[in-house]
Amino acid sequence: MQTNIDAALLAISLDRAATEPLHMQLTEALRRLILSGHAKPGARLPASRQLAQDLSVSRQTTLTALDQLVAEGYLETKQGAGCFVAKDLPHLAPPDPTPLPRPEPSQPYRPFHPGIPDMTLLPHATWARHLDRAWRHPHPDLLSAPNPLGWPALRAAIAAHLKAWRGIDCTPGQVVITSGATETFELLSRSLMQRGDRVLIEQPGFAPMRAALTRSGLSLISMGLDAGGAVLPETADARAAIVTPSRHYPLGMTMPLPRRLALLDWASRSDAWIIEDDYDSEFRYTGTPLPALMSLGAGQTIYVGSFSKLISPALRLAYVVLPPTLVEPVGRALAETGPRASLIPQPALAEFMESGAFATHLRRMRRVYADRQQVLLAALSRHLPNHLRADPDPSGMHLVCRLGPALSGISDTAIARRAVNAGLTLRALSAYWPEGDGPQGLVLGYAGFPPDQLEDAVQRLARVLQDGKAPVKT
Repeated sequence: MQTNIDAALLAISLDRAATEPLHMQLTEALRRLILSGHAKPGARLPASRQLAQDLSVSRQTTLTALDQLVAEGYLETKQGAGCFVAKDLPHLAPPDPTPLPRPEPSQPYRPFHPGIPDMTLLPHATWARHLDRAWRHPHPDLLSAPNPLGWPALRAAIAAHLKAWRGIDCTPGQVVITSGATETFELLSRSLMQRGDRVLIEQPGFAPMRAALTRSGLSLISMGLDAGGAVLPETADARAAIVTPSRHYPLGMTMPLPRRLALLDWASRSDAWIIEDDYDSEFRYTGTPLPALMSLGAGQTIYVGSFSKLISPALRLAYVVLPPTLVEPVGRALAETGPRASLIPQPALAEFMESGAFATHLRRMRRVYADRQQVLLAALSRHLPNHLRADPDPSGMHLVCRLGPALSGISDTAIARRAVNAGLTLRALSAYWPEGDGPQGLVLGYAGFPPDQLEDAVQRLARVLQDGKAPVKT
């Protein structure tokens, strides 16, 4: 109640150019607050000196207004306690306001939402300690104007992580913190390219990236795919090429070394940039993660990474590693708009990484996700052998399933719509193509869901697919 009246008092606006005296304007404003119910009976008003200071008027103005309302019975004073809204105003009390509807509570991710990590397995107590330590006694730089490129300790921790896990030899000065992959692509578009420039992209690919590039006015040229990933067109005249060489999104193939070297050679000859989107390569279940493309040719390659799949989408932190020559132009572009990535979690994440807890968490999640992939494959084989077919994948957080003979004549988009009624989130493979005309299949995410939930979800999907009369939600 007190918070409401304080906020209402601060919202009072007095017109110094009006002919009506300020004390009369203030009297009327306070009277309206009481009659409207914003100042509840029994609520304590600030001291006259404090009210005068808040409203930038003289104390005499506030005393005159308060005395008038005391005389009218709207206010009452208590010796040594201050001034209060009178409690005995039954004929003035408005009806109770209609309570505002509460916002809808957030809904949990539903199986088989792709690309979602299991956030319940994050070592929350450890993370909380790092967050508490960073802000209970903050470093002086945290209270200063933030560096638009990101918290220096986090940039250093990312550089160390990439050297150990991805074979990238970069300095902290080459690392820029962003709020997500979408901002990263927008930032690179502003700083490195001009409207109308041609950019090669994989088809299919990451839809938000395609949208960000389109908003920037770039001309998108699709690259075809084969078993080795993206294929450069014969006449590849473009300012940049954006690829996912470690694991194509969403199909999952890995670009072989000869094609990577050919791509680097094209970039060097064409004075073009390669933007390497390395979205989940840490989750490789056989052997160590493959070296990044940037580790082969740092001069023409820009590396894009994110913590959304490694820790949580709610963290809203990502990063880009730039060749040294690009740090200045990207920094200028970022300074124009200001940083979007929140500074709050950055020092905690830096400590989380420096302590070794981040690497421990990644190794644990690799084992967990590998087991969950096997659970999903076994459940599909057991309950939907003639409906969906998928092969084991050496990496990633989702499986791409082909439609079996039992689903002949049914589109993947219709299956995805039908599954909504069973509480499932399926992605139609064909929808990853811009026109929705890609090959038929389903993309099933498994990383964010425990084994019993995956087993139950496959059984629910089986009931939907085996019941031809199941309703389709449009």
